[in-house]
Amino acid sequence: MDTRGAHAIDTIDDLRRHLQWAIELEHATIPPYLCALYSLDPARNPEATHVVGTVLAEEMIHLALAANLLNAVGGSPKLDTPDLLPPYPHPLPHGDRSVHVHLAPFGPEALELFLRIEQPASADAPPQSDEYRTIGQFYAAIEQGLRTLCDKLGEEQVFTGDPARQIGEFHLRGGGGEVLPVHDLKSASAALAEIVEQGEGAARTDVWDGDRDVFHPDREEVAHYFRFQELKVGRRYRTGDTPQSGPTGEEIAVDLDGVLPMRHNPRTADYPEGSAIRVAQEEFNQTYSLLLYQLEEAFTGNPGGMMDAVGTMFGLRKQALALMKMPTGDGTTTAGPTFEYVPPERRN
Repeated sequence: MDTRGAHAIDTIDDLRRHLQWAIELEHATIPPYLCALYSLDPARNPEATHVVGTVLAEEMIHLALAANLLNAVGGSPKLDTPDLLPPYPHPLPHGDRSVHVHLAPFGPEALELFLRIEQPASADAPPQSDEYRTIGQFYAAIEQGLRTLCDKLGEEQVFTGDPARQIGEFHLRGGGGEVLPVHDLKSASAALAEIVEQGEGAARTDVWDGDRDVFHPDREEVAHYFRFQELKVGRRYRTGDTPQSGPTGEEIAVDLDGVLPMRHNPRTADYPEGSAIRVAQEEFNQTYSLLLYQLEEAFTGNPGGMMDAVGTMFGLRKQALALMKMPTGDGTTTAGPTFEYVPPERRN
């Protein structure tokens, strides 16, 4: 019997540690999704741009939900830390060591990574608090830990966080779902369900995540895993389709010639100091490290700072697109953002 990740979450410190891991997990999806999104020509690949953009926006919502959960139980979210940006490629944080997170342009290799990350748990899969096979099993372990601690200590002893630290209900453009303030077991369970259903589908057995599609309000929204499946197969899910049937609806066109050929897992060390590419990568890393600082500020007592973080993300897009149009000199690839952490003392 596989007992990996079987350790129970049975203390408040355990719970806080796992919720910090949840923040690290949700953040781990953001750099690879950003690279895929920014490599796409929206005019030639409108559907792929829509899918990757909406999933990215929802991962930002999941990051905020994980921070709300940690704040609610008296923890303090850490985002401005090198732990969030290990060198690429690297294993999915605290998860299946065979899933290696890498930076690549949109294409078959990126889609395979995204499908591995968003893989749904089977309906009978056990909770796993570490080295989890699926994200759903990890969050099931967190919910189980929350319920155990509430039964043992009482909700008031578990949910001791400052309500002023909660990020309120807001929408990031381009995604479904909402950020739910967390203050008790009921709201914590709703936040966890929001994360899992958007990624895996409702009730682990459905293609749909329970929301309406933001850009197609006449349609139900497909969960992340199945949205990426649509792009891989080149066809939409429609009413009546199941995970077993696969998508049988209208065709989706993906034009791989309309993708910037970013070098995989770029590093600043690949280029001489002072060179145009390296300077542009270093500027991007400065901006991304500023974003992590702004997010940590927003999640630790200044919720209004979230708008500063959203503004910084627009600046990141401009910097990343400029990099992806700079030839590397190998005759094939262009440069790309490296997502290397800049310590506070080295920031502009």
